[in-house]
Amino acid sequence: MGPRVSRWSVNCSILYTDLPLLERPAAAAADGFTAVEFWWPWQVAVPGDREADAFVRAVSDAGVRLSGLNFFAGDMPGGDRGLVSWPGRSRELLDNIPVVAAIGERLGCRAFNALYGNRVEGVEAEEQDELAAEMLAACARGVAGTVLVEPVSGAPRYPLLTAGDAVAVLDRVAGVPGARVGLLADFYHLAVNGDDVPAVIERHAARISHVQIADAPGRGAPGTGTLPLRQWIDDVHAAGYDGYVGLEYRAEGPDAFSWLPPGQRAAREGGPT
Repeated sequence: MGPRVSRWSVNCSILYTDLPLLERPAAAAADGFTAVEFWWPWQVAVPGDREADAFVRAVSDAGVRLSGLNFFAGDMPGGDRGLVSWPGRSRELLDNIPVVAAIGERLGCRAFNALYGNRVEGVEAEEQDELAAEMLAACARGVAGTVLVEPVSGAPRYPLLTAGDAVAVLDRVAGVPGARVGLLADFYHLAVNGDDVPAVIERHAARISHVQIADAPGRGAPGTGTLPLRQWIDDVHAAGYDGYVGLEYRAEGPDAFSWLPPGQRAAREGGPT
C-alpha cells in the first residue's frame, strides 16, 4: 500500500479480538491509528446507559475518532445480518436508532451501517424490500450522517451481493426528503461475490460513502491473498472518494498491521469525514 492513503480506520469488532472490547480503541491508538469503527457493540438493541457511557469513554479516552458504527443487526454470530428488512423486528430497530444517533453525536461519527437482513421464509421478497425502504428512511431521518447499505458475502440468505443490488436499494430511499444514504463498498465482499470491483468504482463512485478492505481468499490482512487492493484504493480515490478506508480483516498478534508502516497509520488532520 502506498503512502497516498492516510485515512485508515481500524474495525475493532473484527481486530484486537484478543482484548476486551473496551480496551481495543486504546490498542488501536497505541499502534498509531487515529480512527476506529465498530459493529454494534452489544447483543441487544438498547444497552443500558452505563454500558453506552463506558463505550463512549473508551473511544474518547483513547483519543481516536469513531468513523463508523453499525445499527443493531441481531445475532451476528448466529447468522443474523441485520433487521432492516426483517418483519417482526422493526420495533427493535426503531428503538435502536436514537441510541445510535446519541453515540454518533457524542463521538462525532457520521457513517452508520444498516445491514439489510436475510430473506425470511414465508415472506415475499417484495414485502421485505418495501419494509427495508421504510426502515432505511427512518434510520436516515434519525441520525446526523449517512446511512450505509452494504453487499455481504458468506450469508446465503442475504440478498444484496453486488454493488448493483445495494444501489437499487439506495435508489428506493434516495427520494425521501433529508435521507442521506450511500454505498458501503467492501472490496472483500464484492470480490468474493464475483462483482467486478474496478467496474463498481467506475460506475458507482459517486454513491460510495465508505470503503472497507480485506484480502481474499481468507479475509486476512492486505498482502495475504491475491486481491489488488492497492490499485483499487488508488482507483476509488482517483474517482473522488475522500473518506476513510476501514480495515475489516481477521488478524491477530504483532503482525496484524505489519503491511502498513507506522508513520502512515494516522489520519490527516482536518480532512473531510
